[in-house]
Amino acid sequence: MSDVKTFKLPDVGEGLTEAEIVTWKVKVGDTIKVNDVVVEIETAKSLVELPSPFAGTVSELLVGEGETVNVGTPIITVSAGSPAASAPAGGAPPAVGSQSEDLIPTPKSDEAVEPGLIGGPAPGGRTSVLVGYGPRTTEAKRRPRKGNATPDAASPAAAQVGVQNAFSTEPTEDPEVSIVDAEPAAPAEQVPPAELAPAAELAPADPSARARTKPPVRKLAKDLGVDLADVTPTGPNDTITRADVESVAANGRGAAPQQRQQQVAAASAGSPEWQQFESGEQETRIPVKGVRKMTAQAMVASAFTAPHVTEWMTIDATRTMRLVRRLSEHRDFRGVKVSPLLIVARAVCLAIRRTPQVNASWDEAAQEIVLKRYVNLGIAAATPRGLVVPNVKNAERHSAPELARALAGLTTVARDGRTQPADMAGGTFTITNVGVFGVDAGTPILNPGEAGILCMGAIRKQPWVVGNAVKPRWITTLALSFDHRIVDGEQGSRFLADVASVVDDPGAAVLF
Repeated sequence: MSDVKTFKLPDVGEGLTEAEIVTWKVKVGDTIKVNDVVVEIETAKSLVELPSPFAGTVSELLVGEGETVNVGTPIITVSAGSPAASAPAGGAPPAVGSQSEDLIPTPKSDEAVEPGLIGGPAPGGRTSVLVGYGPRTTEAKRRPRKGNATPDAASPAAAQVGVQNAFSTEPTEDPEVSIVDAEPAAPAEQVPPAELAPAAELAPADPSARARTKPPVRKLAKDLGVDLADVTPTGPNDTITRADVESVAANGRGAAPQQRQQQVAAASAGSPEWQQFESGEQETRIPVKGVRKMTAQAMVASAFTAPHVTEWMTIDATRTMRLVRRLSEHRDFRGVKVSPLLIVARAVCLAIRRTPQVNASWDEAAQEIVLKRYVNLGIAAATPRGLVVPNVKNAERHSAPELARALAGLTTVARDGRTQPADMAGGTFTITNVGVFGVDAGTPILNPGEAGILCMGAIRKQPWVVGNAVKPRWITTLALSFDHRIVDGEQGSRFLADVASVVDDPGAAVLF
């Protein structure tokens, strides 16, 4: 009789209690090794790939895609023997305490763990941990994907593929200057090969085969009633694109003809929430989970804990726009798109030197204000899974080119919905750029644990008094919200004025 082991959903960090099963990377009968990625989950913070702590043959997937389960729930069983001998009777997981039951290694405090295993000691006094949180010592390697070789998923080409860039905006009509907020999103058809399903899953003989395509395209096919087996792929590496699915639906092989036109229009041009409406429905319900749930909890806690004060300042950003154009042509910024966000970020780091109170936190238990000598600069990013705020660690130490590259890398990962919890932890000050949506300004809510957040509005041409004449200039509005327990009105006003002075005249940066 084979040894069947059960893998339970682990806490991947920061005390998370539940997660959603997004995509299974394996199927029953697959042979896996230790640390092979078996499933992609969505926590309250981000998407995380879970490696298997066991080697063997997949016996059963205990949880379906789209289900939300608590930490500690069995999600997959792995057999060290043959699939036939290892399948549990009736599909039930092994009994607790039985010889076949094996969880994520969580030994008692008096039990030792073999060096090199998950949870055990590693060379140098470190600890082997799960899901990339710290060092991991093992000789096991990820099994090669079946079919054609694929490039590294971490390569720049793969990282560039994502959803709409939260920091992009439409080009300005002015031929001399342009508003550039990080790199534009690549077309949805450019699917990174490393994220595609293995070639073996495309075999038509397998009834459970899954076509090569991205989850958004798969959802579109489901909404339109299109069977992916009927779709001829035209994308790179024989992937099915959005256009392929829409073409099949338009040719009558998808949903009922009466519904097809409405569904194609809604699925192609509407928001994800609007796409969920079926014909005749007047309302829809969206489960509050994952990033949305965490955002809601954080915003409520912040709004009703810290007394918010918001100040506004409208300024002439024409010289900043000219600087953006010059820097984009400079050799030190080769390969990186420069945006007004970079200038604002630099201005924030400089202004914090004169007003460190905005870069502080409130310790309720100790009744102390904690001033930070480092700036972990958060950038609020809108992603398909909700709002996330990854931060650039020690942003005050970065040169302008380094900061530009850090912002570009941060937004690329956020666009793809793969920002890790560690990248969002420890923020000290946040910038939110609502200007990319054409909004002039707003009253932002503080990120919990921080004392300040700066809202950057749209930069647009407006009449402005220059000397004694009215001229068209690039105008923007900055809004600063701060925790009035930590930051006094005078301190908040001085900080906002300092940031505005650099945006108005970047040369003022030499004064800080």
